[in-house]
Formats: sequence, structure tokens, C-alpha cells
Amino acid sequence: QVQVVESGGGLVQAGGSLRLSCTVSGLTFSTYHMGWFRQAPGKEREGVSCISPSGAYKYYADSVKGRFTVSRDNAKNTLYLQMNSLKPEDTAMYYCAVGYYSGQYWATESNYNYWGQGTQVTVSS
Repeated sequence: QVQVVESGGGLVQAGGSLRLSCTVSGLTFSTYHMGWFRQAPGKEREGVSCISPSGAYKYYADSVKGRFTVSRDNAKNTLYLQMNSLKPEDTAMYYCAVGYYSGQYWATESNYNYWGQGTQVTVSS
């Protein structure tokens, strides 16, 4: 049984930082592409970042480029998202997803098979 569990969310002031973690079990983590998505109240879920199985390729939404950094530790079956210079518009539920693809269409949700329950990030102004 595949389990995907996010952690690290919380309340932070604008300009602050948070690091999200996502631990995956029940599959060979090192062979899967991993993604971060977010959904703000009243908005559709959107792709934030994606990383290839080896970590060699990384993709970011334009809105977070230069502020967020995705990484992974395959020995620990864990995905990370370091979020710096946070803005109120980053407030959302953040989801971790396990997929088979990273590339031009990395932000397409149908490319991901397993999803976590999410962790809430709230940025106050």
C-alpha cells in the first residue's frame, strides 16, 4: 500500500521561510518523479515544482522560481520543498504527488498516480 505523507506546513510571516517534507512508502521511491502542487481557497490546484528520480532535472512554476527549491533524498524516501521569501499569495494547501513523468507537462495532474493529504501553508502580511 502506497502512503504519501506531507509535513512542515504552518503559519509564517511574509518574507519568512518554511521547508515542506514528503515521505513516501510502499514503492521504490528512487524510480519515481515527484511533484509539489498547491491549492488556494477558491482556486484550482496548480503545479509548484517537479523533480526527476535522480534529482538531475527540476521544474518550477514561474510564480515560485528563485524562491522555492525542490530536492529529494532517495535514501530516506523523502521529498523536500524549501520555500523562501514567502508571500501571502503562497498561502495554500500543499500536496505531494508521485508520478511517472517530468518534462514539458510536469504540472499535469494526470501524470501523477499517488497523492498525499496535504499540508497547510499560511503566509500573513
